Amino acid sequence: MYYKFSSFTQKLTGAWASDAYSPQEFGPECGLVKIAISLIILSFKKSDGVPIHLKRGLPDQMLYRTTMALTVGGTIYCLIALYMASQPRNK
Repeated sequence: MYYKFSSFTQKLTGAWASDAYSPQEFGPECGLVKIAISLIILSFKKSDGVPIHLKRGLPDQMLYRTTMALTVGGTIYCLIALYMASQPRNK
């Protein structure tokens, strides 16, 4: 059984193999979307030595640094909570 996303029902529906493997394209009104997506793809393919997760500039850097800070902060918080939970309570 093959499946294809139906734009009418917004669900996966059964389809023939030829339909399931043919790519779905944007409508003719989405020409600008195609151009914008192709420009983004070209910027990601450019070999300039920048890691892929920082290719789009300042917003990517801010998102990356925020994610790393929250990860490190959460790890430290969990370790402190485990340490406090392992200490016996005096009554």
